[in-house]
Amino acid sequence: MSDHVQCATCGVERARPLPEVCPICADERQFVPRSGQRWTGPAEAAERGARLEFVDLEPGVVGVTQRDCPGIGQKPALIRTEHGNVMVEAPNFIDDAAVSAVRELGGISAIIASHPHMYGLQSVWSRAFGDCPVHVSAADEHWLGVRPTNTVVWEGRREEIEILPGVRASQPGGHFPGSAVVHWTAPDGRGVLFSGDTIGATADPRWVTFMRSFPVWIPLSGSVVQRIADHVERYEFDRLYGNFGSGIPDGAQDAVRRSAERYADWVGGRYDHLT
Repeated sequence: MSDHVQCATCGVERARPLPEVCPICADERQFVPRSGQRWTGPAEAAERGARLEFVDLEPGVVGVTQRDCPGIGQKPALIRTEHGNVMVEAPNFIDDAAVSAVRELGGISAIIASHPHMYGLQSVWSRAFGDCPVHVSAADEHWLGVRPTNTVVWEGRREEIEILPGVRASQPGGHFPGSAVVHWTAPDGRGVLFSGDTIGATADPRWVTFMRSFPVWIPLSGSVVQRIADHVERYEFDRLYGNFGSGIPDGAQDAVRRSAERYADWVGGRYDHLT
């Protein structure tokens, strides 16, 4: 693990020879800091005090908080099922303590990132758990900085995949062409949607939003947002978890529908008189 390299800004792993600039950060959806490109790795991050913290979000869902880690600070989620565990989004840090903590939670049977910004150290996490499969959308496969040994490339705009029984994924697109959501049926029988940056959870738990880029605030069109909302109608879900700690504790499906309509109205000019 100690010689693994990742971008200090986005936290995504990268194979040698290293490019002059991280391609993910050079893309318009992300950014290269004014201080310039810097590369790091788990060993250096550990010296700086990096660590992962695990907290129960609800029965069957463990949230992962990254403390002093490289990258943009996403908060992955571990879905625990009787058929195995699925890691949604990959942490940007790994050490023996983190691996041990996940082993006590039942390990990892599969990894899926919603989009390339969330790839983190997915190949290292996969290797730590027996080269468990890492699901990567075909549309975004070219963004891989390191190809995990057990990479599963999948299409999913019209179809969906079952990662494990009760855990499914599909690709509404939007933020990236292959941007994915993960749906899980919780022990209480209700659906839970892990939305990544495909559907952005806001500070107000009654609403969500949609963006091509959150860091530099590039919007999507109203038609794309409606397409995303229509896509997730295939699922029944009461709760929603974003990838940065915000979420909707109930009524999430209605919130997505209402938010898409509001978004389309604003970008379509319906409320221009208020501006």
